[in-house]
Amino acid sequence: MISLTFEEFTKRGKAIKLVISDNDGVFTDNGVYYSERGEEMKRYSIRDGMGVERLRKAGIDTCIMTGEVSPSIKKRAEKLGMKRLYLGVKDKFSTLDTLLAETGLQKHELAYIGDDVNDVEIMNEIAREGLTACPRDATVFVKPYSHYHCQADGGHGAFRDFAEWLIGLRSS
Repeated sequence: MISLTFEEFTKRGKAIKLVISDNDGVFTDNGVYYSERGEEMKRYSIRDGMGVERLRKAGIDTCIMTGEVSPSIKKRAEKLGMKRLYLGVKDKFSTLDTLLAETGLQKHELAYIGDDVNDVEIMNEIAREGLTACPRDATVFVKPYSHYHCQADGGHGAFRDFAEWLIGLRSS
């Protein structure tokens, strides 16, 4: 876990304009389900969806950046009103430059939540100026790169937990 003073957390929290999230293991429980017809399905928490809505009301946008390419991810992002979606991303670190160019944002205006080794590089970069988090059940590899360790598991309110923490920092 990365330690900062309360003042630094508050300062960074007030600057956040976009939360980037991995999908599997953050918005989902990291499981894959199949219908009788063999269609892949994912389980999403309604609480996490409310976290997206609450962030939007607080002036913070959200997006998903994932290595997966799945119709269920598109559908969920659409339902939540997410304007940005990065699917099939093999190198999240490089995609960060694309996101910054597209949005005009700077790294100190970003927060990221991830759960596994493919999130480490981007979390390390964003943690230098922005804020990072991981679900309670994240792998040990990402925890050293997280400012905040959620009290909930992925797919069970971790994103909402991080959202409420960020909103709390903004009102401090």
